[in-house]
This record gives sequence, C-alpha cells and structure tokens, in this order.
Amino acid sequence: MAFSGQISEARGKLTAAVRNLEDAMRKQTLYPLTFTPVLKDYIWGGRNLEKWGRELPPEGVIAESWEIAGHQDGTTVVANGLLAGKPITDLLTELGTDLIGSNSASSSDSRKFPLLVKLLDANRPLSVQVHPDDAYAQTHEGGEMGKTEMWVVLHAEPGAELILGVKNGTTPQNFRRSIETGRVEKYLHRLSVQMGDHICVPAGTLHAIMDGVLIAEIQRNSNITYRVFDWNRPGVDGKPRPLHVDKAMDVINFDQVEPGLRSPWLIAAEQGIRRLGLCRNQHFVTERIEMLPGAVYQGECTGETMEIWGLIAGRATINAIEFQAIRFVLLPAALGKFTIQATSETTFLRTYIEKVKSS
Repeated sequence: MAFSGQISEARGKLTAAVRNLEDAMRKQTLYPLTFTPVLKDYIWGGRNLEKWGRELPPEGVIAESWEIAGHQDGTTVVANGLLAGKPITDLLTELGTDLIGSNSASSSDSRKFPLLVKLLDANRPLSVQVHPDDAYAQTHEGGEMGKTEMWVVLHAEPGAELILGVKNGTTPQNFRRSIETGRVEKYLHRLSVQMGDHICVPAGTLHAIMDGVLIAEIQRNSNITYRVFDWNRPGVDGKPRPLHVDKAMDVINFDQVEPGLRSPWLIAAEQGIRRLGLCRNQHFVTERIEMLPGAVYQGECTGETMEIWGLIAGRATINAIEFQAIRFVLLPAALGKFTIQATSETTFLRTYIEKVKSS
C-alpha cells in the first residue's frame, strides 16, 4: 500500500510539473496581437476608412471596421506572429484569463471576450438609438451583454455634430408621441464636435453620430441597438428600417438632459509622456497617452487585465514591433513586461478593465 501511495504521489507531481510547463510555454508564446478587421457595409457609411489604412472592397460603402471583436456578428482573427489566423474566440477558449485577465473572470460573461473596438465612418447620420444595460439585456436579449461605449473623434468636418441625451422639457410621454409622428428632432440634444473630442456613452443614453465624423469606438462586446428614429429614410431594400420603440422607451434615461462634453483629467506627466483619463465605468477605463518622439513607456501586464492600445496618431514600437496609425494592439493579460517607444510624436488610446468592487 505504501508503494502504491508513492506511485500515486509521483504521478501527481508529474502531472503538476507537466501542467506548469504547459502554462509556462503558453505564456512564452504571448506577444502584442494585431487583428484583421471585420468590415460592415451599413447604409450610412462611406469610403473614408481607406484614408486610414483599411483595405476596402472595390465598390460600395463601409460604415464600420471592427478592429478587435469576438462577437457572433463579427470575429477578428490574429494578423501577426505565431498565432496568425486564429480567431480571437479560439484564443479565449485556449488562454482564458491569460488573455483577458482575472478582473474579467468573475463576470457572468467571462467566457465572452469583454470588449469590442471599432472605427466608424459616418458619411450619413446614424439612426437615433439607445442601448440597454446588462440587466435589461440579460432579461430581454437572451443573455447578451448590455452596451456601454465611448467615442474619440478622429476627424470631423466643419460643423459636425453628435446627438447626446434629450433637450430640457422632454418627457417619456411627449417623446413617444414624437416618434409616432416622425418628428423627434425638437427633443434631441445636439453637440458640436471636433477632432480630439471624446464622449462617454453609458447604456441608456439616447444618441446618434451625425454625418462628417470618423470615430474610434470602444464598447462592451454587444451588438444590441434599439432604433427610435431613422430620419424617415428607406433602407437598402427601399423599405424603412425597423424601429424598436417599446424596448427603447424601456431603457432611455430621460434624466440625461443636455449633457456637455467632458474634459480629460490629468493622471501623470513625466519624461515626455502625458497620461489623461477619458472615461471610467464599471466595464472599462480608457486613457489618452501622448508621447514625444523618443519617449519610452514601461508597462507590465501582470494577469489582472489585458490592455488594448490604439495608436491613433504617429508611429511607435511595442516590444520592438513597429506600428503606425491607425492600429489597435491587444496586450494579453499574462504578457508580462512591455515597452512602448515613440518613433514620432504619438497619441495612443489605452483601455483596460479594473476589478469590480463588491458592494
């Protein structure tokens, strides 16, 4: 019996050693990941993404480029290195929290990639719309995530605007009547925007991106949109696109009355690097990081969260891999130390996930 116990103990140690070796080898394969975008040809798009390095089909319009996505409506695949060709959903299955981080492990959606990163070319106005929060989506959309998002304006034509929230005096009753008559515009709060502006858009915010704007969007991994008004225009089939009035009215936050643009807050400024906070919510944090030529940022992914760095201006290297704008890079949570060096004057968007505090 003692000999049998020794064999069992040895087998256990061997199994643990093999598992540790596999974990170590897996982590050694991690590196900054880029992805092949998924293109969406919605009716409001244009051809402007070509100017930002996206290879478009020879004809037609492209509205969105999903840069990093692991959703049933669009999944990006790795474009660089040993993992090239792998869908991000397969990576999540294989790597788990080594990819997304332990801060996402406690979520009921931990088997889903947490975020979705897009470029949007609004050549025509988007519909006036709203997105649900997690609780509503879980109940009414088959367990889908809710959708909180944020935008950074990369380009804006003179006079460009967004719709965000409602005008003073708007009530659910008069707003619903305006939907029925197709005259909602008098209740929509408009904001003038220019390049560099950022907008935080919590779930429940009535909004629309208007024409003449190109935007980087960072959001929860959700594709739920409730349209309330589509400018009385036909879709590609000549028929009006469907509205989702009842669900929209359930989730619109009518307390968001004429919100304004927010200013970034300073986090740190030293050695040619300036960190500015843009948006912080329970789902993600986004910063803007500005680097002078030659500046070096030393970071470390210690397992708590992945980081997504979006190079929106300039050129830089990440762990000696060269990148130029506009490109989004995923740093896996178990990556370890990383180094970013600015080749020119450079601007990044940095997004990560904080641990949710228990109430």
